Amino acid sequence: MRAVALLLLLLPAIAVAAKKEDRRALAEQIAKEQGLDVAVVEPVLARAEYKQAIIDAITRPAEAKPWSAYRPIFLTPNRIRDGRAFLAQHKAALSRVEQETGVPAEVIVAIIGVETNFGRNGGSYRVLDALYTLGVHYPPRQTFFRSELSQLFKLAQEEKLDLLNLKGSYAGAMGWGQFMPSSYRNYARDGDGDGRRDLFNSLPDVFASIANYFVAHGWKAGEPVVVPAVRDADAEDFRPPSLEPKLPLAELGNRGYRPRYALGHDLGATLLSLDGQAGPEYWIGFNNFYVISRYNRSALYSLAVFQLAEEIAEREAIASVP
Repeated sequence: MRAVALLLLLLPAIAVAAKKEDRRALAEQIAKEQGLDVAVVEPVLARAEYKQAIIDAITRPAEAKPWSAYRPIFLTPNRIRDGRAFLAQHKAALSRVEQETGVPAEVIVAIIGVETNFGRNGGSYRVLDALYTLGVHYPPRQTFFRSELSQLFKLAQEEKLDLLNLKGSYAGAMGWGQFMPSSYRNYARDGDGDGRRDLFNSLPDVFASIANYFVAHGWKAGEPVVVPAVRDADAEDFRPPSLEPKLPLAELGNRGYRPRYALGHDLGATLLSLDGQAGPEYWIGFNNFYVISRYNRSALYSLAVFQLAEEIAEREAIASVP
């Protein structure tokens, strides 16, 4: 009995020692992957904290909602009004980026509007805590988030970021455009020519970086993004396996789904079948729609960005398809 009692007394200390060993091993792995000094990585990683709220948030994402509930989150009168004001305020800088990259200014603004409500909500979690929590304690996507945690340490070295005070989303995305560490490293651009890529304080950097992300993922200037579709009365339900635009429009037509208006030429496409507020909605997405989905791999997200961009540009946005 005395041995059992002694073991029970020692268990907390054993657990603490095991956690320290796990963190030390993780610090060594990160240091090796990124060519960093483990003596720099380990003290910072030791201060990463597990946050149950982060696990709770990632298990109930907004993208799990139906379109009828998801759309009203982002397509609000206030967000549309603020988007138009933001576009007008930064028209010159955004126009330069649009001319250089072919990515429309209103799409860049819509991304910022959906991601951070035009900079008002960049996230309240320490990025270090978010990526540690998900990289160590969230098995479904542990590999991805552990890689992002590793990238975070290298990013901090490159951009001189303070990891103990860096704030972002529950998933570890950061800045006005909510870039993950790997995206920050790979796609961020110095838009104001000061020698830094600052996605927290430099809007020229933010604009250039979002546009560059789209270009790198295959944005094609002047091509359509998504159009409403009409479904034949006798058409069978059809859901393509992915958002990749692999289907010719003619094939969709043969299946009973056609663009509401003529496009004038054939394009690779995909089909979206959504639960709208007025009933089923059907949309045909193209390459540029797929590119938006590389930012967030959700058809709902991409359609919300597109519709918000149309409203910001003060075009007649298509809200629903009866």
